[in-house]
Amino acid sequence: MLVYTLNFIDRTLIAVVAQPIINTFSLTDSQWGLLSGPPFAIFYAVMGLPIALWADRSNRVRIIAVCIVFWSAMTVLCGFAAGFLTLLLFRVGVAIGEAGCTPPANSIIGDYYPARKRARALGVYSMGVTLGGILANLFGGPIAQMQGADVGAWVESIGLGALFSTLDWATIEGWRIAFVVVGAPGILIALVFLMTIKEPPRGYSDPPDFQPKHKPDMTEAFRELKGKPTFWWMTIGASLVAFVGYGLVSFQAPFLQREHGIGVRDAAIYFGAPLSFLAAVGTYMGGYITEKLTRRSPTAAAWVPATGLLIAIPAYITAFYASDLRIAFVLWGVAAVCHYSYLGAQYNIGQGVVSARSRATAIAVLLLSVSLIGNGIGPYFVGFFSDLFMSMQLSGSEFAGELTPGLCRLGDSALSKGQIAVCGVASSTGLKQAISLTVCLFVLAAGCFLMSGRTLKRDFVARFDTN
Repeated sequence: MLVYTLNFIDRTLIAVVAQPIINTFSLTDSQWGLLSGPPFAIFYAVMGLPIALWADRSNRVRIIAVCIVFWSAMTVLCGFAAGFLTLLLFRVGVAIGEAGCTPPANSIIGDYYPARKRARALGVYSMGVTLGGILANLFGGPIAQMQGADVGAWVESIGLGALFSTLDWATIEGWRIAFVVVGAPGILIALVFLMTIKEPPRGYSDPPDFQPKHKPDMTEAFRELKGKPTFWWMTIGASLVAFVGYGLVSFQAPFLQREHGIGVRDAAIYFGAPLSFLAAVGTYMGGYITEKLTRRSPTAAAWVPATGLLIAIPAYITAFYASDLRIAFVLWGVAAVCHYSYLGAQYNIGQGVVSARSRATAIAVLLLSVSLIGNGIGPYFVGFFSDLFMSMQLSGSEFAGELTPGLCRLGDSALSKGQIAVCGVASSTGLKQAISLTVCLFVLAAGCFLMSGRTLKRDFVARFDTN
């Protein structure tokens, strides 16, 4: 869970400091959606499968440790990005490293815990998604709002000024420092992980007749998955949830800053971090409730997340349109708890329909779809419709034909006071309409989870009666 938390701190940080980066490089929402979505998703997905195949045949603990070091180094380098292209390349590096986390980690957990206890164990592991969001907000938000000169003065005060004597701290933006501070500890965590986690035997917690007799070849997992509609329905549903989730996370901070006028620090500490905590609660509760209900209803892993997603839709949309920030927080919190109840279920089903020797590969296939559809398209989808709806707002304003989303991003120096006011309203309204539209896709996701429940009992190979 600690490793997965680190994974999502480094992955989520860019969303926490989104608005400062948008301002630095004068990006439109579509450009930001492109930066935070498709490139990361494509390389995360492409690298995930070969690393998973490697993990099904080799020492998984060592693989994860190497990947931690790599993605942490790439996170640090994001702070040195000179422009849009270099930041994009370093984000690709983060994606390549993080692709080696979840498939082997799920395989290890599957060997440590018998089938009847995996829902809760995977729920705890999956809390890393939301705990990472908490820490990214708590550290990234305040650091990003700091001035470089203040950081330089602090470094000088602790006697380390000589190490950075060539730096002009006054020109260094806070978001750059945030990437360095958040990414660097990963190397230490990699060493701790390598020294404390023991590689379990394959199929250690499965009955003797379920334990692998040989190392898998590259096609074995695909042959197992081919006839498992439960897996494919769940994968489509999880991908749609990720589509919505990554879209929301990528634009959560900008929305709060545009709609409610709060700074990057306050958006992170008073809104982002608490919401991530509530999402972590939802992740754990989803796994806990599923484990308790599975004895009575073997398809609980499918209908529990479906129910949560349907409840989240009206809660989210009402929160987006609430003018009172306190009401918005409460509703958004309810939505987050219900939304993230699906996380443990996706991993439980994903590894439960295949034998022990193919678990890492099955999870990699799941993440291939989740990454390409969710992270790959979700942020860009929100950004595209945000710009589209913003353009519609501008075309209906008194400055129709004069203002565009790109022109509005140029800043105060290029616009009159009246134009600045119109741009602000259009920017906020367009993003609000875009994220509300995106949330409605939970209806389709819930339907996919319910469809997976129709064949869940037949396709599951894990036994729930093991000790």
